[in-house]
Amino acid sequence: MLLALLQANAAVLDPDANLDSLEAAAATAAARGAAVLVTPELFLVGYAPRRIRSGLDPDILPALRQRLADIARRHGIALVYSLPRLTAQGEWQISATLLDAQGASLLEYGKVHLFGPDERAAFSPATQPPAVVDFHGIPTSMVICFDVEFPETVRAAASRGAELLLVPTALAHGFDDVPQVLLRARALESQVSIAYANHSGVEDGLRFLGGSVVAGPDGKLLAAAGAGATVLFAEVDPAAARRERAEVPYLAERRPDLYRDWGY
Repeated sequence: MLLALLQANAAVLDPDANLDSLEAAAATAAARGAAVLVTPELFLVGYAPRRIRSGLDPDILPALRQRLADIARRHGIALVYSLPRLTAQGEWQISATLLDAQGASLLEYGKVHLFGPDERAAFSPATQPPAVVDFHGIPTSMVICFDVEFPETVRAAASRGAELLLVPTALAHGFDDVPQVLLRARALESQVSIAYANHSGVEDGLRFLGGSVVAGPDGKLLAAAGAGATVLFAEVDPAAARRERAEVPYLAERRPDLYRDWGY
């Protein structure tokens, strides 16, 4: 299955401009035959947590979601996008959604681990574990940015059967080891393919790393981007995770009862 990842610079609080960028990437990805386009964390509104909280009218969110569904349907490609969401209790959270190629929602996830004072000032952490759906024959899940840096989050998805993890992110310049070392370790230890889509350029004074990657369940990089805007492509073998788990059964040989006795 061919994956496409959008790495681009978003315009803060300008959803129309960001939708134009996303649609152009969707057209490019669909023309190449990609099954899904993964976009960065909060790309539709730009990554600026405090400005989003103070300046974004949440009443526009349903219309944005409909426009994203229209893009998926128009280009015949699945989309992963990230937007703020409001809970029934009025809490703001960072969310990610997987749409199918007809624009129907397959999966939604709320960010559990918030990064830094700006995110914690603007948003509340979600609490639900990552769910898993069948996507083109591959059990697929999602987490968001900082979540993937915790082995527990990725293992929670893998223990529920995930073999592919789609990760919108907003990683700043200077954290090169996250995509180049940590992501590969997460993929290897839980034997999942991981697609990690980041911003590029500068938004609200924050310089982004770029460096989007796709790692296979053996920890090897399938594709890696530089610092600039691009659409990154990688082919994921639907049987790869099962092969790795048969050869080295990390998941099957866990001892959770013992770990609980250890206080973990």
